[in-house]
Amino acid sequence: MLNISHNKLNQKVSLERFSSAKKVFHQRHYKHFNRFLMAFAIAGLIILFLPWTQSINSAGYVTTLRPDQRPQTIQSPIPGRIEKWYVQEGDYVKKGDTILFISEIKNEYFDPRLVERTGLQIKAKEGSVASYEGKVKSLDNQIAALVNERGLKLEQSRNKLLQAKLKVKSDSIDLEAARTNIEIAQRQYDRIVQLHSEGLKALSDVEEKRLKLQETQAKLISQENKLLASKNEIINAQVEISRVSASYTDKISKAESDRFTARSNQFDSEAQVTKLENQFTNYRMRNDLYYIRAPQNGYINKALQGGIGETFKEGDRLVGIMPSDIDKAVETYVTPLDLPLLHQGEKVRILFDGWPSIVFSGWPNLSYGTYGGKVVAIETYISDNGMYRVLLAPDPEDQPWPEAIRVGSGARTLALLEDVPIFYELWRKLNGFPPNYYQPKNVQSDSKKK
Repeated sequence: MLNISHNKLNQKVSLERFSSAKKVFHQRHYKHFNRFLMAFAIAGLIILFLPWTQSINSAGYVTTLRPDQRPQTIQSPIPGRIEKWYVQEGDYVKKGDTILFISEIKNEYFDPRLVERTGLQIKAKEGSVASYEGKVKSLDNQIAALVNERGLKLEQSRNKLLQAKLKVKSDSIDLEAARTNIEIAQRQYDRIVQLHSEGLKALSDVEEKRLKLQETQAKLISQENKLLASKNEIINAQVEISRVSASYTDKISKAESDRFTARSNQFDSEAQVTKLENQFTNYRMRNDLYYIRAPQNGYINKALQGGIGETFKEGDRLVGIMPSDIDKAVETYVTPLDLPLLHQGEKVRILFDGWPSIVFSGWPNLSYGTYGGKVVAIETYISDNGMYRVLLAPDPEDQPWPEAIRVGSGARTLALLEDVPIFYELWRKLNGFPPNYYQPKNVQSDSKKK
C-alpha cells in the first residue's frame, strides 16, 4: 500500500490475527540476515587480499615449431600436363615417392630422344675440337720448320755476302796491282821512247813496250770490271738476305694466322661443347622433373590440380602435403600493449579446442584441462592484424600435449605474469591499466651481475 490517505488502515485493523502476518512481521529474521551480511562482507574482504596471478589472454592455433614441418604445397618448376596420379588424398607417402607424372606442353621439348641427340651433338663437337687441336699442332710444327729453314737460308745468304766482301777485297788488291803494273809499264815505255830518240834502242823495243803498256791497261780495265762485279755481288747478297727474311716472315706469319684461326675455331667449338653439355644436363634434369615426388614424409592433404590432361604453368600448386614427423607448437598473437610483458622462456597455459577445461585465470593451479607451454620466439615486427606473433613450444616440465591435436586447430593461451592481490587487480581492471611490467628472474640476475 502507498499510504497516501491519512486514514491508515493498519491502525484500525489488527494484522496479527493472521498467520501470514505473524511470519512476515517477526523480528528475529533481521538478526540472521545481518549476520549473513556481516559474514559475507568479511569473506569478501578476505578474498580481496588473496593472491591473483595476472595473465594475458590471446587466441591462436596449433602449428609446428620448425618451418620445414608446416603444411606445404608441391609445385612444378616446369609447365606441363597431368598424365597419371599415383596417390590419392589421405595417403601416406615417404620422401622421394612419386605423386604424379606429367608430360611436356612446349614444342621444343617434344622430341622423346632429345637427350640422346644432344649427346650425339656433344660427341660431334668434341671431335671437331680434337681436329682443331691436331691442326694447331701441325701448324706449330710447320712454323718451327719454317723458322729453322729461315735460319739456314739466312746463314747461307750471310756466307755469300761474306764471300762477296772477300772477293771485293781480293779484286781491290788485284786492281792496285794492275795500277802498279801500268805505272811500271808507262815508265818503261817512256824510258824506251827516250832511248829510241837518242838512238840507243831499236824501234822494235819501243813497239814491244807499247804493246806491254796496252796489255797492262787492258788488265787494269778488266780488274776494275771484276771489282765492280764483286761489289754488285755484295749488293745481291744483301738483297738475298732481305728477300729470304721477308719471304719466310710472310710464310711464318701466314702459318701463325692459320694457327690463330684454328685455335679460335677450337675455342668456339669448346664453347659450343660446354653449351651443349649444359643443355644436355638441363634436358636430363628436366626429364627427372616429369615425376613429381614427395619432398618429405607426410600425408597428402588435397589435390589442388585434378583430372587427367589438365595443364598448368610453372610454379602452380599441384598438391598439398602435411609432414608426418613434426614438433608441435602454438602460434598466438598479443597486442603491442602486452608485448613488453612477454620474454623468451616464460611459462604459458594453453587451452586446446576440443579438450574440455575449467579455467581460473587468476589461479592457474586450480585450472583443469590446460597444458603447459614456453615462449620460444617473439616476432620483432608487427603482423598484418596489428598484433605481434608469439611462438610457444611444449613445456618439458609439464604434462605432454594431446597426441590427437592437429595442426591448424584453435588454441587459447594464458601468459602468466606477476602475482598481485585481488583488490589490486580489480582496481587495475576498473582503471584500464596494463598488468605490472617486470623482468624475468634470469634477466634481473644478469643485470645485478653487470
